Amino acid sequence: MTFGGVVFVAVLAVLIGFAIVTYNRLVGLRQRSEEAWSDIDVQLKRRTDLVPNLVDTVKGYAAHERGTLDEVVRARGAAVAARTPETRAEAENQLTGALRQLFALAEAYPDLKANQTFQSLQTSLAEIEDAIQNARRYYNAVVRDLNTAVETFPSNAIASFGHFVRRQYFELDRPEERQVPRVSFGSGAA
Repeated sequence: MTFGGVVFVAVLAVLIGFAIVTYNRLVGLRQRSEEAWSDIDVQLKRRTDLVPNLVDTVKGYAAHERGTLDEVVRARGAAVAARTPETRAEAENQLTGALRQLFALAEAYPDLKANQTFQSLQTSLAEIEDAIQNARRYYNAVVRDLNTAVETFPSNAIASFGHFVRRQYFELDRPEERQVPRVSFGSGAA
């Protein structure tokens, strides 16, 4: 084999190796993003599973506050039905707002605030909110890496060939929703 033939085979081997490594990296990023989304989904399910108990507890003390309770139930239903990161983020934003109203409502009922079940549910919700925040942060980091690989040259050629697409970040749309809903038991403020 001539020198030119050896160089050609070497260059071809490097290009094929690059394509294989890039393709496998894209597959890994796609799998990690799906796993990260699954982690978010699990935490969001934990939160939506907690909501009926919270609503039932509040009903016992503030049954005449039907509008707020109905809004929480409606928002929970929308969150359960949403499947994509975009629709789930919107539904979760609505649920967060409804829960914030529910906690503000609880401030007007001292017996409810003092109820052990209500306090336990609030503590559980705060823990779940922290887990959601961590899962969202990880998901968005993986999506950033995937989107970067899909859009930058030369990996975008492999991404196009392998039908890899950008994923959407899991984001909050309004700045006021960026706060985790919490209630302070001692200060009287939500």
